[in-house]
Amino acid sequence: MNSRRSLVKYRGEECLNCGRSLEEEHKFCPNCGQLNSIKKLALGDFFSEFFSGLFAYDSRFIRTMRILLFKPGKISKDYIQGKRMRYVNPYRFFLTTAIIFFLIYGYDNSFEGINLGKNPEEITTELKKLNEENNADIDFGGASFKQLDSIILSNKEKTYKDYLVKQEEIDTMSFMKALDVKTTLFHHYFIESRNTNPSDALSKLKLKNSAFNRWVYKKAIDFNLVKENPQLFLNYLIGKLPFIIFIFLPIFTLFLSLIYIRSKYNYMEHLTFAFHTQSMFFILYSVALIIDIFTKNSYGVNIANIIFIGYLYQGLRKFYAQGKFKTIVKFVILNIIFFTLAIIVGLISVFGSFAIF
Repeated sequence: MNSRRSLVKYRGEECLNCGRSLEEEHKFCPNCGQLNSIKKLALGDFFSEFFSGLFAYDSRFIRTMRILLFKPGKISKDYIQGKRMRYVNPYRFFLTTAIIFFLIYGYDNSFEGINLGKNPEEITTELKKLNEENNADIDFGGASFKQLDSIILSNKEKTYKDYLVKQEEIDTMSFMKALDVKTTLFHHYFIESRNTNPSDALSKLKLKNSAFNRWVYKKAIDFNLVKENPQLFLNYLIGKLPFIIFIFLPIFTLFLSLIYIRSKYNYMEHLTFAFHTQSMFFILYSVALIIDIFTKNSYGVNIANIIFIGYLYQGLRKFYAQGKFKTIVKFVILNIIFFTLAIIVGLISVFGSFAIF
């Protein structure tokens, strides 16, 4: 269809897209790349452009997959050297593989069997039942009665009124002490009242209706909701994982560029390698998760761990072109940095996510 539209008889003297002057031999505009044709649109033109774009992407996608899977480091080198039309854009490919991975990961992790929370009466009943089953013996002689009395008194059910404190007292406390007191009070008050309105709760507790106090009360609500139903928070956190990885990868690339500071590559070229490596991670573990879903075990992920370790080592050797010993040393250092950063970013993400949950 495009070949018919590009016939000489349909060529114009000016690009219809950008207005650049054209010659008869110009099949495409040298400025914007649009086909030089004044032929009116036909229904077939839409299908032609759709399928030509689809197959063009598919051919690059298949080539990118093949080189990425079987030639570690080569695709990053080719892309940096300017051979870009034959491959999918690294960032676009990274996004595609990330979306597929998280869809599969979300399907495989439904959080079945998670304790969704039990009230104190249920826990007490279970403990009593367990105690009876184990035929636990208690010594009631002598001072043991006093110990038992103290245990009973200490376990006497308290209400939020036992934790009430006046605003004047809170104002005299340090920040951390005041936060601890308010958190404990709000926690017990919410359990008893189930009041989800922070302003109303603060009014009834006769505390200052400040933005910070409202936030602390809301976090007390969230804590109880998460405690009763962890799946809510875990689903929320997993939904943020792509965002976490997008923040984590540029930071990790900074350390990668420092370790290979004497290489010829700049930061963006190191990032290209990181994108391709992470894309391989997503592809490999997507396949592993699918295998584990069908086989009902973790063999796929265990095998993927071994394959990815070998792949990363080969990728570092081919891309940075250094010897075995140097690559092994830097490989170990990079893995230590990777897991340290992962723990730090993970903890920050958990606390940050809870703060805005």
